[in-house]
Amino acid sequence: DDDDEDDDDEDQKEEEDDDDEDDEAMESWLGAELHDLRGPIWQAVPSLRSREIGRNSHQFVRHVCGARGLVQRLELQGRLERHTGCVNTLHFNPSGTRLASGSDDLRVVIWDWAIRRAELEFDSGHKSNVFQAKFLPHSGDSTLAMCARDGQIRVAELSATQRCKNTKRVGQHKGAAHKLALEPDSPCLFLSAGEDAVVLGIDLRLARPSNKLVVVKEGDKKVGLYTIYVNPAKTHQFAVGGRDQYVRIYDQRKINENENNGVLKKFCPSHLVSSESKTNITCLVYSHDGTELLASYNDEDIYLFDTNHSDGADYSRRYKGHRNNATVKGVNFYGPHSEFVVSGSDCGHIYLWDKDSARIVQFMEGDKGGVVNCLEPHPHLPGMATSGLDHDIKLWAPTAETPTGLKGLKEVMKKNKRERDEDSMRHGDQYDTQLLWFLMRHMRNRRPARARREGADTDTEESWSSPDSSDEEEGGPDHVQCMSS
Repeated sequence: DDDDEDDDDEDQKEEEDDDDEDDEAMESWLGAELHDLRGPIWQAVPSLRSREIGRNSHQFVRHVCGARGLVQRLELQGRLERHTGCVNTLHFNPSGTRLASGSDDLRVVIWDWAIRRAELEFDSGHKSNVFQAKFLPHSGDSTLAMCARDGQIRVAELSATQRCKNTKRVGQHKGAAHKLALEPDSPCLFLSAGEDAVVLGIDLRLARPSNKLVVVKEGDKKVGLYTIYVNPAKTHQFAVGGRDQYVRIYDQRKINENENNGVLKKFCPSHLVSSESKTNITCLVYSHDGTELLASYNDEDIYLFDTNHSDGADYSRRYKGHRNNATVKGVNFYGPHSEFVVSGSDCGHIYLWDKDSARIVQFMEGDKGGVVNCLEPHPHLPGMATSGLDHDIKLWAPTAETPTGLKGLKEVMKKNKRERDEDSMRHGDQYDTQLLWFLMRHMRNRRPARARREGADTDTEESWSSPDSSDEEEGGPDHVQCMSS
């Protein structure tokens, strides 16, 4: 018996030693990228008092939304349930009163999120997974731009009576189109990026709205695209990312593909420039004032770049702890002055980092299906909407009585890093393998929905697509009448 107790004590000591080594390794891995966390800027009582007596009332909401104390009190408020497939896109209208969502079920839903009610549901007209649906600015919430795995770029016309009048195809990629980029001041102009390496400019005022702006290349090789974003301060500039390690910035006024492939600036973490691994950028986004760019790399980390730096500059901040492997993961800024960085993870959690210190300040379970892909902060209020492989949309608000204790964070981060290290040692393109597995699963799930649609679509209007677009099997119906649910 004494021998058994001694063995148990030795095993326990070995486990504790292993845990200590893991903790030391984790601290070493994180340490080089961490900076001091600034003290709290917003103080609730003085701020409330100032608002009540009329001082700085216009700044009150802005300070509240960017307060770390409220970020640390975010908790689940409710769910929006209507879709029958994974929810791939979320977008608030400019006033923040409505939320658009799109799904693998090929449907788009417009929500009055505050009362948890679907105002409108309609058939997107797409033939495959809806990847984005966005309200065009200054359109009175009457125009919604969409893109999907079928490569189509479509526009839905919405009526004031909560109806979708129709959807029209306005552009076509020769591969999947993952992202749209809105021009902040225009109800007619937006951009799209596709896996065919093409950036399309869409102008809804033209008879043929679609115009090829650039084919993204590295040398002579095309680079398929997953993400695009317009600089909010310099709307003639846009950034793209995709199937290599480079963030590329273009200027629409002077794209010359014979000179540096038309690129204005190119950024990449220095250790990835000559990397043998097939690193991809799954999402990028500009900060509120366009001075910073955030890029999320698959099975790597999230990096912050200063857009004022010269071509080829290294990153300024690095955010660690999550895992981005299984799907095309999103990333975003949170706060009116881009004070925080928010991302989903393959582990099903939502991470929020303080932007300047790169320290995790919030950690929440976001998706039982295992992957959080989409994160949409509210434009004017503290809170956000998220979605992933689950079929619902989750709403978050800072209503917890006490700040988060980050319970379980260390264990989840260790697991994420261990799995990432194991995958990096395997041969082959793990990213494409995992993505293919997920897509096959989703396609199986939506076969019944697609079967119901077969034969129901009618081609009632000539498509709006550029002459060099592909109108073959990539496309779907050009003009679809929509019925509200």
